[in-house]
Amino acid sequence: MSAVYYTATTLDGFIADPSDSLDWLLRQPQDEGGAQNYEEFIERIGALVMGSTTYEWVLAHLERTGEAWYYSQPSWVLSSRDLPALDGADLRFASGSIREVYDDAAAAAGERDVWVVGGGDLAGQFADAGLLDEVIVSIAPVVLGAGRPLLPRRLDLQLEETARNGAFVTARYTVAGPLTEDRTG
Repeated sequence: MSAVYYTATTLDGFIADPSDSLDWLLRQPQDEGGAQNYEEFIERIGALVMGSTTYEWVLAHLERTGEAWYYSQPSWVLSSRDLPALDGADLRFASGSIREVYDDAAAAAGERDVWVVGGGDLAGQFADAGLLDEVIVSIAPVVLGAGRPLLPRRLDLQLEETARNGAFVTARYTVAGPLTEDRTG
């Protein structure tokens, strides 16, 4: 079982624009069966953890498109605010310790992985606690100049795999730990 941050980013490292829009992402062509594709990824997921901004974006997207909740897995939403629940969705609202949320999500996931859906700060909190194992990122040929950062932490990552999927360059990394630098030389 691993905690995995699976996401997309712009070339300059943003997961959403300053208005939390993902329009830049949704217009990118990709091969549904290609490298690091969503369908293969989601089959290995037993539980999800997302922040309130991601959850609210999903709710707005579902309302706009008329689609149903995407996930059959139990999903934790971290927020200190009261947020609306969706009928038929296995949602668990939580605040407080990342460790407690991780423990609950990992128990629910069993042998499968926990997907840290977003955003970047939530993935950073998992990394700070030593709980983030893997980062899988699809890099789009877009530059925003500002927005929500991919992962606002200093981390050492080990590159495991790269490929192309449609317009994206995909990369899979294991998390080695906090970035440490020798500043004596």
